[in-house]
Amino acid sequence: MKVTVLVGGVGGARFLLGVKELLGPGADITAVVNVGDDVWLHGLRICPDLDTCMYTLGGGIDPERGWGREGETWVVRDELAAYGADPTWFGLGDKDMATHLIRTRMLRAGYPLSDVTAALCHRWQPGVALLPASDDRVETHVVVDDPANGPKARKAIHFQEWWVRHKGELPAHRFAAIGADEATFLPAAREAITNADVVLLAPSNPVVSIGAILEIPGARDALRETQAKVVGVSPIVANRPLRGMADRCLQAIGVETTAEAVGRHYGARPDGGLLDGWLVHTGDTADVPGVATRAVPLLMTDPKATAQMVREALDLVGLAP
Repeated sequence: MKVTVLVGGVGGARFLLGVKELLGPGADITAVVNVGDDVWLHGLRICPDLDTCMYTLGGGIDPERGWGREGETWVVRDELAAYGADPTWFGLGDKDMATHLIRTRMLRAGYPLSDVTAALCHRWQPGVALLPASDDRVETHVVVDDPANGPKARKAIHFQEWWVRHKGELPAHRFAAIGADEATFLPAAREAITNADVVLLAPSNPVVSIGAILEIPGARDALRETQAKVVGVSPIVANRPLRGMADRCLQAIGVETTAEAVGRHYGARPDGGLLDGWLVHTGDTADVPGVATRAVPLLMTDPKATAQMVREALDLVGLAP
């Protein structure tokens, strides 16, 4: 079975562990990973979602935080702060910085991000083909109030500044995928969707993770045109996000923080949307016209529990192994 998963962030990485757990060693799994969180800091190219997936699947993630390296140290971060080097709100760990140094050196040498990612994964052996959604620079920015320039003034800041520095507390008016109009959906990602037996939308943030992938021209078309079944897993449980601040992101685009509202936001493929199936958490309900739905436990407490979620997603469209 060929399985392609659209993912972003910690939740997406943990979902991939469940896919691996269910399908076993040597399974044909491809992850199309969000690049909207990517950012240049201190002269280095940081790709948080790609790295979180790589470290998680390769056994190097910090299990408590869910991001960054296990056993990390912070000497360089502290030295940068001592120099007063901006930005001080984004901490780069010493081990993690080695990844960014190699990535930046390869990018500046002319290698595309997909090739750089494959080279980095050679060390970690994640057991999943990790593909950036695009080799082009696509970054999510957030439009917020700018009171320094007037009561109605607004400005756009990078998603990382909004998320990390301001903890998502600045009211967001909208999200902008900078560079998306000129970007190309990675051909290998399109091929992975086209040739899949099933495509899964991980329980990642529907606005700035899955949604950021969908902003790249060609991504939605690939999902609508594939012969594979497309099944999404709700990131909303009991009207709250499983992790992170998806509720604030959904509010900014006018979508309620419910499993049903997110399912309707994605929409049914027969109606021009994306979904054939939609999993929601036990106790939640979702009426998504044209989409098969099922309520099952969606708490990713460990890879075995997550594997059962994946089994339910496959069974929903008649593909359970």
